[in-house]
Amino acid sequence: MTKIKKWTTINSRFVIDNQWCKVRQDKIQLSNGKIIDDYFVNLRPDIALILPITPNQEIVFVRQYRHGVQEILLELPAGTFNSQKEDSLKAAKRELLEETGYTASKFTQIAMLYDNPVKDSNKIYLFVAEDATYCDQQRLDETEEIEVVIIPITQIKEKINQGEICVCGSVTAILLGLDFLTRIQSIKN
Repeated sequence: MTKIKKWTTINSRFVIDNQWCKVRQDKIQLSNGKIIDDYFVNLRPDIALILPITPNQEIVFVRQYRHGVQEILLELPAGTFNSQKEDSLKAAKRELLEETGYTASKFTQIAMLYDNPVKDSNKIYLFVAEDATYCDQQRLDETEEIEVVIIPITQIKEKINQGEICVCGSVTAILLGLDFLTRIQSIKN
């Protein structure tokens, strides 16, 4: 049993509250009694992140510009969703189709993770999408410019080691997803 106690929120106020960014300033009391009056929390929507595997043992990636780091990055398809209006599985299927034009015959949620629990409120739901096949055109938002990239599974670890695949959530989903598929395969054999 842990002796760690939760902090107490004395009061909160929004310092930024718009469609793209919500930041809350909390006045908190630590378990030792110390008061911190400027603890900032980013209220972010949940994310569905998908590891799509084709019948040919390839992974479907997306390449896109990410302004926060001002880089064009190779990553797995993913997107935000409002968990009050849509469940994570529905969001995963929607995002895979919208960003890549692919669908899959089987989706399995393999994990729910926190990206940055120190300052961010959201959860990331990781899915493996088996037998991913192209079925339609991308349905991109006006802010998206996405290139679909197909890479054989045998090349993935090398691309991670070389830094070509360097987005934390994508690397985590790949490692957990491939481990999941290896365990499932060993059970079948």
